[in-house]
Amino acid sequence: MKQEMLKIFDDDSNQIGTATRHDVHRVGYWHEVFHCWFVSRHKNEYYIYLQLRSPHKDYPNLLDITAAGHLLADETVQDGVREIQEEVGVNVSFNELVPLGTVKYRIIENNFFDKEIANVFLYQSHHNLEDFNLQVNEVTGIVKCKFSHFHDLWFGKRRYINIKGYMYNENGKKTPIDKKVGHESFVPHEVDLYQTVLQKIKKYLIKEN
Repeated sequence: MKQEMLKIFDDDSNQIGTATRHDVHRVGYWHEVFHCWFVSRHKNEYYIYLQLRSPHKDYPNLLDITAAGHLLADETVQDGVREIQEEVGVNVSFNELVPLGTVKYRIIENNFFDKEIANVFLYQSHHNLEDFNLQVNEVTGIVKCKFSHFHDLWFGKRRYINIKGYMYNENGKKTPIDKKVGHESFVPHEVDLYQTVLQKIKKYLIKEN
């Protein structure tokens, strides 16, 4: 099977070539990814949507950004919207997204090096949880929580937050999710990534009001 090729970068974010996805994570090259956070408003409360990663993916069974993925070597940032359709089955055009800039972060676990340059976007969604059509080999569930609570979790003001949504089990049966979770339930991105992005989202939502 043909391996995905990714652009690779030096520590100053200058492109230095391309490499296979396998080598990117084996060697620890900086590479580009696309992140899109869905936020919706109900009455006077904002909610943020989180995906539950497939048990067959890296960071299995953990909560993560609504839709995210690698940008291939022949793709632009605008092409990243394909991740939204592929993972959660929602059609969104690039001009509907709010750009939040780029954020660099890394995850290093055993011999797996994940050094990412994230192109981060916000999407103000009017979708219900039932509107998502999940690609279950990548995303097995979708949940939402209060944005203010999610913000407080990553700034140390809460230990747990309540999430609600659903997931598909190994038999393809849809089951509800309604529980409390803490940091251990999330992909172990650097806390600084969560804090930086949430501050950007909060600033934008305040401005919109």
